[in-house]
Amino acid sequence: MFRPRRERLKGLSFNRMIPNILTMLALCAGLTALRYGLEQKWQPAILSLVFAAVLDALDGRIARILNETSKFGAELDSLSDFIGFGVAPALLLYLWTMSSAGPLGWVLVLLYSVCCALRLARFNTLIDTPEPPAWANNYFSGVPAPAGAGLVLLPMIISFQIDLEWLRSPLLVGAFIVTVSVLLVSRLPTYSFKNFRVQHRFVLFTMLGVGLLAALIVSAPWLTLTLILAAYIISFPLGLRSFRQLQTEAEGMQSQEGSEILDEDNDNQAAE
Repeated sequence: MFRPRRERLKGLSFNRMIPNILTMLALCAGLTALRYGLEQKWQPAILSLVFAAVLDALDGRIARILNETSKFGAELDSLSDFIGFGVAPALLLYLWTMSSAGPLGWVLVLLYSVCCALRLARFNTLIDTPEPPAWANNYFSGVPAPAGAGLVLLPMIISFQIDLEWLRSPLLVGAFIVTVSVLLVSRLPTYSFKNFRVQHRFVLFTMLGVGLLAALIVSAPWLTLTLILAAYIISFPLGLRSFRQLQTEAEGMQSQEGSEILDEDNDNQAAE
């Protein structure tokens, strides 16, 4: 009996899988940080989270370059972010010092994880909303999850360089947790750098800077990471100032255009 030949399913291009592969690697890095934390290997745990943050920064950009953004990729990215930057830092801090604070220590690390989840949920709901104005594309609303993980772990990172007992104080670490939790769910405009463009005359200097940064990370990783996080904290007031300035300029242009349209309508009515 003759059977019609079935058409073979077309394979999926490997290039289309690259962003999701990077997201899965970031998820694995976050889970690996949890393993190191359970073994009280704090430095490898932090390095795993740094690796996860680098992969998280790459997957979205590569997806946009390849024009392969999808709802599946966005959901997978959020799940990876929550594990790597919401759950892992909270558990590391609890095992490192917050367990000595009793039930309050657990409540504080839960607060951080919940705020991280709320931030990621809010970010997902903004995907289906209209695009923000062009001048607002270079800003996040609040601190993103990877940066929040770095900030909340800053006392631990500094302790790798300076052996001071007060850096491990639950009071200090708890203050960091509460502050970063508020920043995660806040509306503070922070630089995103996702649409950052380098002018041609600065391309060579940028490449040299990247090479210098790589050398610093290899030779003094914890000092370099501390300086990067400190520079990010300093950028908060600068980002707020530039955001408000652009917002004021945009509102002024809109009001001017509105007045010009109103004047034109009045002139047309007078001519009639």
